[in-house]
This record gives sequence, structure tokens and C-alpha cells, in this order.
Amino acid sequence: MQVFTEMAERVPPQAWFGVSAVFHYLGPAFAVLLFPAVGVLGVAWLRIASAALIFAPVTRPVKTFRSADGRSRVLLMALGACLALMNVSFYVALARLPVSLVAAMEFVATICVALVGLRSLRNLAALALAAFGVFVLINLSLASDPVGLAFAAANATLFGMYIVLGHRAAEAGAGTGVERLGSAMLIALIVVFPIGVSEAIEAMSSPTLLLAGIGVGVCSSVIPYVSDQLAMSRLPRATFALMLSLLPAIATLIAAIVLGQIPTLRDLLGIALVTGGVALHKPPPERRP
Repeated sequence: MQVFTEMAERVPPQAWFGVSAVFHYLGPAFAVLLFPAVGVLGVAWLRIASAALIFAPVTRPVKTFRSADGRSRVLLMALGACLALMNVSFYVALARLPVSLVAAMEFVATICVALVGLRSLRNLAALALAAFGVFVLINLSLASDPVGLAFAAANATLFGMYIVLGHRAAEAGAGTGVERLGSAMLIALIVVFPIGVSEAIEAMSSPTLLLAGIGVGVCSSVIPYVSDQLAMSRLPRATFALMLSLLPAIATLIAAIVLGQIPTLRDLLGIALVTGGVALHKPPPERRP
């Protein structure tokens, strides 16, 4: 672990952000391709299970949970439950809506969190700009799928909660960032176990589908989350927040290449508005425990 940390520090933090950005949406794009063979809930289960098992030997989640105090344990359990439900909502939304729209709605939640932490006209304008961009992305054909939009809204809400809970767990001193992630991922597996295990079991009879599901977990959870930690620990918070504005465009590009979801001019306008809102918003000042 020490050797990996030393090697990671030699790589510029901007490069780690780029790795995280690409895999953050490359994994879900691969997941969409697996939906017909494994099922939405089965893919969500395999993603969380594979990530939890990969993190476990390195992060020792049980030890992290046992060594935490009562408040930290509650936060870790809430973080894990939020992670599980967020992943399920995300995949159900992706099965019905374009990746660009689901991703854009997540960024509205990010700006809402910033607005609560730092009430300013700037953040209010950023939220209005991003919200209008989402409205542009939701054209009449997509508005006819209220179930997909409901799950996308649930995913965005849970994403905002995940950010808040993650900061509170950090302030409570519940291990390092990767240790908290390992614990939360194991709790997420416990929560999601009864939800998607029946579909996942069917995939386990096929080595190809099982490996593909593990690949989704590695691409969606392991690589981007670890890269995020390596980038955030060395980038100023304001710089990291500004770089987030690249993500809506990256999501759209990956969806176009992998899934053939070619954006229209209206889609590009909506994405540009969301990108502008993310770039404009200012994150709340970092609090110390």
C-alpha cells in the first residue's frame, strides 16, 4: 500500500481526475450493455459486490467499523445504505433515459449541496443555470417516461445525501477516505443483497457475464473512487469543483462512443448550460473536524 501511495504521488492530481472522470461514466456505459443479459438489479448487485470484495482486503472494513465511535458507525451505516440505493436508482434510470440527462441531474444535486453550505447569489445563479439545462434536456419524448425521471431524481437526491454524509463521516474521524469507502461499500452490499441477488445468481452460471459484471464494478466504483481520493487530497477544493464542470461533457462523449447516444443540438445546449452552472458554482468552505 505504501509503495502504491508513493507511486501515485508522482502522478499529477489532474491526471487522476481525468482517470476518474473517464471511468466514472465508462463503467455505467458498460453496465447498460449488460442490462439485457443480466438485468438492471443484477448489474447493480454485481457492481457493489465486486467493489466491496476488492476493497475489503486493503481497507479492512470490519476493523474500521469496530474502531469507530457510535456516531461514526451511524454515519457509516447511513453512507452505505445511501450508496446502495443510489446505485440501484442510477441503473434503473440509465435503463430508461440517456446517460447525459441522468448525469446532468446529479450535478444539480451537487450545486444544491453547495448552495446550502454557502448561500450566495452566485450559487443561486449556478443552480438556476444548471436546472434550466436539465429542463432543456428533458424534451417531450423523455417527459413521457415519468418512472425513469423519478428514479433519476431519486439518484440525484441520494447523490447529494452521499456528499453530505461523506463529509460528516470525515469530520467524525471515521478512518481515512478509502477506509470509509470500504466500510460503506460492505454495508451497501448488505443492503442491496436481497434486492438484486436473484438476477445476479443467474449471471454467475456464465463466466463471461460474471467477469463482465466484475469489470463494471472495477470501472464504476474501484478506479474512479480511488482516483477521486488521489485527486482531491492534492487539489485545492475550488480547483476540483471547477474541474467537475468537465464531467457532463465527458458523460455525453462516452455515451455517444459506447452506446451510440448521439446528442442533438438541443442536448448540446442543455449540457452546455449544466456545464456553465457547475463551473459557476462555488463549493462551501472546507470544515475541519
